[in-house]
Amino acid sequence: MRKSGRGRAAVLATARVLGRVAPVMLGVVVAVFFLLRLVPGDPAAMILGERATPQALAALRAQLGLDLPLWQQFTDFLWGLITRFDTGDSLVTGVSTRELILAKAPVSLGIVVFAVVLAVIIAVPLAVTAALRQDGWADHLVRILPAVGMGMPLFWIGLLLIIVFGVQLRWFPVGGVGTGPGEPLLSLFLPALAVALGMAPPLIRSLRAQLIEVLAADFVTTLRAARIPERRILSRHVLRGAALPTLTLLSVNTAYLIGGTLVVEKVFGINGVGTLLFQSIGTRDFPVVQGVALYCAVLVVLVTTLAGVLSAVLDPRLRAAEALRGSDALAAGGVPAGGHSPDGAVR
Repeated sequence: MRKSGRGRAAVLATARVLGRVAPVMLGVVVAVFFLLRLVPGDPAAMILGERATPQALAALRAQLGLDLPLWQQFTDFLWGLITRFDTGDSLVTGVSTRELILAKAPVSLGIVVFAVVLAVIIAVPLAVTAALRQDGWADHLVRILPAVGMGMPLFWIGLLLIIVFGVQLRWFPVGGVGTGPGEPLLSLFLPALAVALGMAPPLIRSLRAQLIEVLAADFVTTLRAARIPERRILSRHVLRGAALPTLTLLSVNTAYLIGGTLVVEKVFGINGVGTLLFQSIGTRDFPVVQGVALYCAVLVVLVTTLAGVLSAVLDPRLRAAEALRGSDALAAGGVPAGGHSPDGAVR
């Protein structure tokens, strides 16, 4: 019964989140297409150079479809996105946007995953130490560190890591990604650490506050009275209950995480999606910029969906709420079955 309840909660949570994906993605598509065209500059002039003749510029605009009405450009863009899952060929290189992004995506995704792992490794021990030693010197120190970290921009953190660990200590390579045994991991460590140090402070603060709240709960007192080892109480009960709000916060900060990754790639000279984005913005390569923006939006939606499903699976209260919403949705009439409203309130 417990497994079936978790499975049903996961299905309902996934369906509810996916129901909100289509409007969000449509809004992203519309915003990216029209806002990008508000930026001054002519892609044809940037491709051919300042000395290009008006005839050459007109011919290139016609070849690229830039002379078409804006509404027709938008419908062509949507049709290509629906039929080919592509935002078109690059205006500069002529290569498919999908191919360009897929070639750069593994490096960027590697930094994102590596940064999440490092952020969790940094945040969990510090938050647990601060919560177990509340109002002690360790707690005060942990509370100061996030404030300092949140005041430092990512590019500055990256530069400090390069100077200390790359230039002076020579522990890690800087600039590009190596291809030898173990070199990709070493090359991505400092960029991922820079992103992790930027996203760890809010995770530490959130997890510390939740741990303190859970440690003061009555069930923890009951478990301690039953002489259950403190380590078992902390690992099986306290951390699990306190991790859910932090998981939600982590999913909310996904956009910050991806944006930080794109900036850090530029600092460390890594040829990933971030470098591709900055180059495409400089050359006014509309299809590539649109493709990168949609790639980031899809990644944010996927992470948010996964976090919602995991929260529903791990939290019995969310499973019960999802089951209640599901039964309400199947009920006919204005008043749902069981005397509950769609939001779970008793009428």
